[in-house]
Amino acid sequence: MALSLGEGGGGSRLRRQLESGGFAAGEYVKQLSQQSDGDRDLQEHRQRIQALSEETAQSLKRNVYQNYRQFIETAREISYLESEMYQLSHILTEQKGIMEAVTQALLLQADRDDPALGARRAAAADPFLPLSAKEAAASEEGRQRTLTTLLEKVEGCRDLLPESPGKYLVYNGDLVEYDADHMAQIQRVHAFLMNDCLLVATALPSRRGAYRYDALYPLDGLAVVNVKDNPPMKDMFKLLMFPESRIFQAENAKIKKEWLEVLEETKRSRALSEKRRLEQEALPRPAPAPPESTNPFDEDEEEEDEPSAEEEVVDLSLEWIQELPEDLDVCIAQRDFEGAVDLLDKLNEYLADKPASQPVKELRAKVDERVRQLTDVLVFELSPDRSLRGGPRATRRAVSQLIRLGQSTKACELFLKNRAAAVQTAIRQLRIEGATLLYIHKLCHVFFTSLLETAREFETDFAGNNGCYSAFVVWARSSMRMFVDAFSKQVFDSKESLSTAAECVKVAKEHCKQLSEIGLDLTFIIHALLVKDIKGALQSYKDIIIEATKHRNSEEMWRRMNLMTPEALGKLREEMRSCGVGNFDQYTGDDCWVNLSYTVVAFTKQTMAFLEEALKLYFPELHMVLLESLVEIILVAVQHVDYSLRCEQDPEKKAFIRQNASFLYETVLPVVEKRFEEGVGKPAKQLQDLRNASRLMRVNPESTTSVV
Repeated sequence: MALSLGEGGGGSRLRRQLESGGFAAGEYVKQLSQQSDGDRDLQEHRQRIQALSEETAQSLKRNVYQNYRQFIETAREISYLESEMYQLSHILTEQKGIMEAVTQALLLQADRDDPALGARRAAAADPFLPLSAKEAAASEEGRQRTLTTLLEKVEGCRDLLPESPGKYLVYNGDLVEYDADHMAQIQRVHAFLMNDCLLVATALPSRRGAYRYDALYPLDGLAVVNVKDNPPMKDMFKLLMFPESRIFQAENAKIKKEWLEVLEETKRSRALSEKRRLEQEALPRPAPAPPESTNPFDEDEEEEDEPSAEEEVVDLSLEWIQELPEDLDVCIAQRDFEGAVDLLDKLNEYLADKPASQPVKELRAKVDERVRQLTDVLVFELSPDRSLRGGPRATRRAVSQLIRLGQSTKACELFLKNRAAAVQTAIRQLRIEGATLLYIHKLCHVFFTSLLETAREFETDFAGNNGCYSAFVVWARSSMRMFVDAFSKQVFDSKESLSTAAECVKVAKEHCKQLSEIGLDLTFIIHALLVKDIKGALQSYKDIIIEATKHRNSEEMWRRMNLMTPEALGKLREEMRSCGVGNFDQYTGDDCWVNLSYTVVAFTKQTMAFLEEALKLYFPELHMVLLESLVEIILVAVQHVDYSLRCEQDPEKKAFIRQNASFLYETVLPVVEKRFEEGVGKPAKQLQDLRNASRLMRVNPESTTSVV
């Protein structure tokens, strides 16, 4: 039996079946499987259920939106009702005043014979006499002057608060803002309540009594809610502005009460004045009769002017324009950032060639408020407080929408701050292993991979904004400094050996070269940041070699080395060959003897090892440090040989010392010069001068010191 469900009756029957109270999904699927002829029927039924689900979702969305609009209308009606109640209260107050005036008149009638006594009674009965027109104008001017003086202390609000004759300051004071979710203190603010809006400004720490603009809320869309005291959270009230809310704390209960009362009073006054304005605008106004003219050409000129007047009228009655502010609110609430920016682009394109009439300005003001809300949401999306997972691509959505809103600079700044926090977090989460080299491999992989991904994402997001690339270079330098701090703390502060330090620096340089794939070379930055630590490591290791050489010199007996076994001799030959000494065989004797002193052999191995490790660390800024260290090390050995040669009296030992001196001058020093030139790329004149001076060394037989 084939399953047959029509689009009309079958769809409604299916809906009633799904909405029934006793509906069981398992039984329904089982029955459906038994009744269907095959997979095709099940697929068709699945599509119908999917269509019904989408239709239900759309209906629910429309109902939510309609309820939201009804809520706004209800709130507006309540506001109007409050205004009427306030007006009624005002009328009753006036009636009371009239009754008091009648009473006063009766008293004056009774005291007609004594005018002085009547005047005193009148003054006692009504101390607050009505202001004259001149006094009222002076009061209005004073309030506007006070508003102007206060707003001069707030940066960035001049363009947002254009001067208007009816705007004046009602109340202002300091408040403390708290987070609505966690009730944690956020910042101290200063609020300015005008007769039509509320301005919130934050204090500038650098300037006493000065503030920076934070937010502006029209009183029409502002709701005030009293927050019940819950110690230690007390003296608080909440401001509701769809779709956000903010909580403020007053200094004490009295000031909180004043804020609540003055806000409600100002809102009522605003609603009443707005209602009166609308009523006056609704009254028909007779058009003024144009003056009669005797010019016969005036009629033709008026006919020519009519089309131009019609062209200046901007049609804002389109449905999508009328619903634009509410649609933007819905998009922001649903986090449909792309849809919100698309609506803004559509509006800007529509108004691009239209004149800026008063209705257009009012529409722009409403839309600009939504743009600020959208910008704040996008900024929060990029803040480091949000989750840093997902890599650089997770920020692309918010960054692209900020760029479309014309906020490229802000998008660049927030993107780089987000990535800096992500890199810092990744470095902190690395476990410090026992082996330094293993940790450095992980550190370099994490840091340079993150840097490379950030650079590629930056190039994708800001391809058309060349001005932002300088900010990326500055950020890369700052991130490299953070990397070098972690690198140096693990490698140099822990006093690792020079060979380990050289391997770690080599690994960092190799990873740094990966950035050349995107045209970014930061090698010079890592050199500049590491030069101080490497200098310290070279000088420290140089001091260790000099101390060890001096210690061996103090115990020098000038005897040949006996390695005891051929294996030990072969190992020494291999070590000297790796040091670059190719003619070492001429200094070996019979059996396992070596015709060199232990001190000279140890000095040769230690000096060549130092040179090899130092060349791994070499870059131009270290040239003189490395050269001076080598000269100091070699001088210790040369001076010791010179001193021993002059002081030794035994002919055999003196000949042995000369043989060791020959090995130093003719074999070791040339090998050092050659290896240094190969590693650096240019000869070292100081080493050549040292070798030449050693050859021409003059010995003063009467002196026990040597001059090189």
